[in-house]
Amino acid sequence: MLLSIVTPTRGNFSSYWFNQLRSIQGDVEFILVYPPGQVIQEFNDSRIKAIVSPYKGELIQRATGLLNVSGDYVIALDDDDFLHPQITDIVKSYFELYPRSICLRLCKKVIDYQDTKSIERSWDDLPDIAKLTAVETKYNKEEYAESEILQEIPISPLNNKFKLSSLWFYSERTDQKGPHPENFTNRVWKTNIAREAVEDLLSFTQILGSLTWIPFWNLDRLLGLYLQAKIFQQGMILGHWLHGAEQIRYIQAPSSTKGEIRSMFAADMLLALRFPQYGYFWNLFFYEMWVALKIFIKTKLQRISKGF
Repeated sequence: MLLSIVTPTRGNFSSYWFNQLRSIQGDVEFILVYPPGQVIQEFNDSRIKAIVSPYKGELIQRATGLLNVSGDYVIALDDDDFLHPQITDIVKSYFELYPRSICLRLCKKVIDYQDTKSIERSWDDLPDIAKLTAVETKYNKEEYAESEILQEIPISPLNNKFKLSSLWFYSERTDQKGPHPENFTNRVWKTNIAREAVEDLLSFTQILGSLTWIPFWNLDRLLGLYLQAKIFQQGMILGHWLHGAEQIRYIQAPSSTKGEIRSMFAADMLLALRFPQYGYFWNLFFYEMWVALKIFIKTKLQRISKGF
């Protein structure tokens, strides 16, 4: 099996999304992960695996799917985003040409959920990977057209120093700026690297007890950074970023239609506790702690104002 596509879902995805998912060609499997008690429809497609996670929540549902993949490569996809129907062709070509790569960052187009025309527009032809020029992280943009390059993506600079300014209530975060990836979703990863990170992550959360099954955690940034911390080497190149026409369509929807409000603070605390040697995670931890506190204060003030 070449590619596994993992999607946590409640089963309320649109028929259009599901038909587009099934239109993906090649050596691929679709893993749909449901919460307990959810009624699961029957699928007349041997490529589809319907799995029930032990608990409800994005972290455990997505993690359950990632532990059950058969493909050599895996991508996490939300149940309202879309992949190019020939995505397996480019995955196969890329990793044959760059077998040491761990990650392929696809070209993503962000589309408003009401922009039906753009969502349903026919896909452009995929580029020939062998004909693309691989360029360094920083390259001369005047020399190359974006549609003709594969840009190197470095590992996140986790050994950045802890900034004392992070202790300030109004501090701003800067570590995230740059071409390095933080998120896991919508990127193609080598399955063995992703699975090892998930197993270690779940093992560590069990050590912390009740943190294991907090349902509102967002696994996206948590797993993306956790994975990199497991394999971190200064200056390491994870893979490439494919530019040009999109291979993935990310549907931008109001938070009310995207699901629960997700707490990032708990996940960032976990990163700092598991990998305390990296200043990058402590900068992130304090930044999100202040964000959470600001949200708490704002919510309390709004409730107080409504009482008058």
